[in-house]
Amino acid sequence: MMMRTLSLALVLLGLLPLQVSGQITTRIKDLTVIEGDVPVRLVGYGLVVGLDGTGDRAIGTSIGGGATVRSVANLLRNLGVDVPENVIRTRNAAAVLVTAEVSSYLRRGNRFDVSVASLGDATSLRGGQLWVTPLVGELQGRPIATAQGSVVLSQGNIDGARVVENSGLLPQGGVAVADLASFGLANVSRLVLNRPDLTTAQRIAETISATLGDGAAQVEDPGSVGVQLPADQDPATVLAQLGELEVTPDAAAQVVIDARDGTVAAGGPLQVGPGVVSHGYLTLSVGSENQNPPAEGSVRMDPGVSVQDVAEALHAVGATPESIAAVFESLNRVGALRAQVVVR
Repeated sequence: MMMRTLSLALVLLGLLPLQVSGQITTRIKDLTVIEGDVPVRLVGYGLVVGLDGTGDRAIGTSIGGGATVRSVANLLRNLGVDVPENVIRTRNAAAVLVTAEVSSYLRRGNRFDVSVASLGDATSLRGGQLWVTPLVGELQGRPIATAQGSVVLSQGNIDGARVVENSGLLPQGGVAVADLASFGLANVSRLVLNRPDLTTAQRIAETISATLGDGAAQVEDPGSVGVQLPADQDPATVLAQLGELEVTPDAAAQVVIDARDGTVAAGGPLQVGPGVVSHGYLTLSVGSENQNPPAEGSVRMDPGVSVQDVAEALHAVGATPESIAAVFESLNRVGALRAQVVVR
């Protein structure tokens, strides 16, 4: 037992890490979650009040108003004030959907962030206050938490784009009113990868086995690593120590493109091989032997050029975000770019 503890201490001090030269290591706790720690999503229906005439435009009638009008009327009745629906105006209130994602280990009294989004035709939630709203984990379920507070929206415009003001955030606006049922640490037998990857899972298993002993961890599939915790040690202590161990996750070859603004992000030093893509007025030639002067909208580059350089060249000739996405997708289809292309 003493030798096992000493070995674990040496790894935590960085004397025995399993690393791949030249790559960045990451803690196991940042790559995985403990079995049973499945996030819980909460939802509720509420009212944002105190708006400056930018709320829902519904107007009550003698027959009955919309959902926002009825909600305001019910709220007032619960406070002992009976107001006919046909006289209620809701320009200073808006019906909203309230959502949050919390840990399965949430305990009564814990606070968390809450998001709100308009359900009606309100034009802005700026300056509003969310009335106390019960949050449930399942439809018709008992309230697990409540949400209340000031709605925070982004400030100003970004590159001239219109700021959406019918959704916002309540930082620490949620409060748990009950303990969530959780998976006890004594029953933990696996770690679940945030991003399933067989190579990364294998490296995690090797690192844990080097610490706890041969066979202490086994790859079950690309998304999970089975772990046998020592029966004579506190599981919370062992899991905390294992979480601090570092491994080198495998970096996926991936290019992510934002089709709204043309932002291109590449995972790793990806290179582009020979190929030609013509899209509208735009032509990209990688490794082309054409000696004619380049025409307007024409981009020529040498084989082996980086994804970043190609993106810069396309931006320089005024390519639209949609065109940039189409070019990289075409390069991937013809085999000139060996990476997964994701367009958001």
